[in-house]
Amino acid sequence: MVDFNTLSEEARVWIYPCNRKFYPQEIEEVKQKIENFINNWKESTDLNASYQLLYNRFIIFSTENDVEISNKDIDKQVAFILQLQQEYEVELLDKMNVCFKQGEYTQYKDIKEFKKLIKNKSVNSKTVVFDNLVQTKYDLEHFWEVPITESWYNRFL
Repeated sequence: MVDFNTLSEEARVWIYPCNRKFYPQEIEEVKQKIENFINNWKESTDLNASYQLLYNRFIIFSTENDVEISNKDIDKQVAFILQLQQEYEVELLDKMNVCFKQGEYTQYKDIKEFKKLIKNKSVNSKTVVFDNLVQTKYDLEHFWEVPITESWYNRFL
């Protein structure tokens, strides 16, 4: 495993948003499990891979673009995420939910509820959303947290 900051801007990312923040007493254990997973993810010992746990809610894996990631490797990653879901009783794989900021808090709502918040004007065009479909470290750093108007969610405005 390498330091996330040493990865190039072209490094691939996979983002798994959690339906709740991990509790303070869970954080170190979750980080340790993620590190163990990355260190054993591929047989190759020179895997330039890393992770971040942002806002105690988003698990982000990253590998350099030149690293061969097979379908089997992705399956291992998803199996690991499924294991975390079960162990911590959280949802990490539902891509049809929206993560957004309300003040200092990060919210997690299903699409239907999010549309209602827009209709009720609880959420507006300046609300910051997380685009968990970004695919590179560069995009993560520049296009992950954006106003709704700059995301694919703008179709709901």
